[in-house]
Amino acid sequence: MPMTPHTEQHFTAGDTVRDIVIGMSDGLTVPFALAAGLTGAISQTHLIVTAGFAEIAAGSIAMGLGGYLAARGDAEHYAHEQAREEQEIVNIPEAEAQEVREIFETYGLSAEECATVVESLRRRPKDWVAFMMRFELGLERPEPGRAWKSALTIALAYIVGGIIPLSSYIILPNAHSALRLSVAVTLAALAVFGGIKGRFTGVPVLRSALQTTVIGGLAAAAAFGIARWIG
Repeated sequence: MPMTPHTEQHFTAGDTVRDIVIGMSDGLTVPFALAAGLTGAISQTHLIVTAGFAEIAAGSIAMGLGGYLAARGDAEHYAHEQAREEQEIVNIPEAEAQEVREIFETYGLSAEECATVVESLRRRPKDWVAFMMRFELGLERPEPGRAWKSALTIALAYIVGGIIPLSSYIILPNAHSALRLSVAVTLAALAVFGGIKGRFTGVPVLRSALQTTVIGGLAAAAAFGIARWIG
C-alpha cells in the first residue's frame, strides 16, 4: 500500500502573534475607556473622535517603541551571552564539556554516549556555542530585523484595535448612543480576535474567544471606571 508522507505542522509565528495580541488588546481597551470616559462630559462626538485618534497616535508610537526596545534588548542579551560562550569554550573547554555531559545525562544518555557527542562538538566550535546557547541558557537566536518588525506589528495592531471602539462615535452623532454601540462592537471584536488567536495558537477557538472577551471586557471596564472617576 502506498505510504502517506508524514508532515508535521507546527506553529512558528509565536513572536508575531504575541505582538499582535499586545497591540490589539491595548488598542481595544484604552481608546474605548477614553471615549467612554469623555461621553459623560462631552455630547459632541466629533470631539471624542478627535481625542480618540490623538490617543491612538500617541499610544501606537509608545507601544511600538516599547516593542522595539524590548526586541533590541533581547538581541543585545543574546549577542553578549554568545560572546561569553565563545570565550568559555576556548578558555575553559573542560568545564564546558562537563556541562554538555550533564545536559545529556538529564535525557538518560550513558557516559559513553555523552563522550561521543562531546567529542563531536569539540570539532565544531560554532555548533558547540549554538548548543550551549539553546540548551544551557535557553536562548534562541533572534530573527534579523526583529526589533523593527515587532515595533511595526504592535503599532499597527494598536491602531486597528483603537479604531474599532471609535467607529461608533464616527457613525452616530449622539454620544450616549455611540457608547452603547461601542460597548457591543468592542466585545464582539474581542470575541472574534480571541477566536482567531486560538485558531493560530492551537487553543480551542470558543475557549480562547471567551477568555479574551472576559479579560478584555474586565480591563476595558476597569479603565472606563478609572476614567469616569478621574473625570
